[in-house]
Amino acid sequence: MAMNYNAKDEVDGGPPCAPGGTAKNRRPDNTAFKQQRLPAWQPILTAGTVLPTFFIIGLIFIPIGIGIFVTSNNIREIEGNVFMYYGLSNFYQNHRRYVKSRDDSQLNGDPSALLNPSKECEPYRRNEDKPIAPCGAIANSMFNDTLDLFLVGNESDPTPIHLIKKGIAWWTDKNVKFRNPPGADIPLEERFKGTTKPVNWVKPVYMLDPNEDNSGFINEDFIVWMRTAALPTFRKLYRLIERKSDLHPTLPAGRYYLNITYNYPVHSFDGRKRMILSTISWMGGKNPFLGIAYIAIGSISFLLGVVLLVINHKYRNSSNTADITI
Repeated sequence: MAMNYNAKDEVDGGPPCAPGGTAKNRRPDNTAFKQQRLPAWQPILTAGTVLPTFFIIGLIFIPIGIGIFVTSNNIREIEGNVFMYYGLSNFYQNHRRYVKSRDDSQLNGDPSALLNPSKECEPYRRNEDKPIAPCGAIANSMFNDTLDLFLVGNESDPTPIHLIKKGIAWWTDKNVKFRNPPGADIPLEERFKGTTKPVNWVKPVYMLDPNEDNSGFINEDFIVWMRTAALPTFRKLYRLIERKSDLHPTLPAGRYYLNITYNYPVHSFDGRKRMILSTISWMGGKNPFLGIAYIAIGSISFLLGVVLLVINHKYRNSSNTADITI
């Protein structure tokens, strides 16, 4: 049976329904939001409002950038406590699959996740028909070189520099995000029973340190590694050299010997390793990137302001108004 089309039916939401049926109406409710009658404000950008903004940004960012850059460059290794870092280059910890390859519930000590890790950890989820603890590609690729520093005297054997391995991780990571499986009265090895070590590890996670307060998932070397870097060239805190006296430098002038136990190959990804000694300032460790970024943004803003000012002066209308619409 043919049906006649009526434009009014479409506007009203369709033809009337049969007697006894439920009326259907597609028309939105008559509210300011659904009928798009909300008040709106549209800024009118003129030379008089845009140009000062560029100049203000430039005048603020450039001095801040210079201050940060100078502060970073003035950091020296003989002032205050000295921090020892290891650095890697050409290592992309920011790869999407690599970053996701972990189980935060397992790292937080959840017993069910310990024995049944997340599928995000594949292919480092299980080995030899046992769940891997800690699972995932991040944990499997943990840096495991050993660095020892010695002061070489003129007439004596090398003196070892005391390297502190606790206090190198973020407090929130150590006390909130990473926890061992529950059971304070149970030996740490028993709490990890039924699991196996990551494929590339030499020993299981509960043997990372003789001290249980720094072993298992709360080992600070492990926690530092698990905080992934944003760039392919990065450094991570390895040890702390504490200053003993205000009258003597932390690392006195002299010859030093660095002993490296090489366990971590980098040839497969064409990488390089390095060791850095540095102090920190109010802005953290030595890193000129932030200062350079501020200087670059401030300079670009100031340059844009000059360019727009020239354009405004050259092409303003015949009435000589100070503002032009951009």
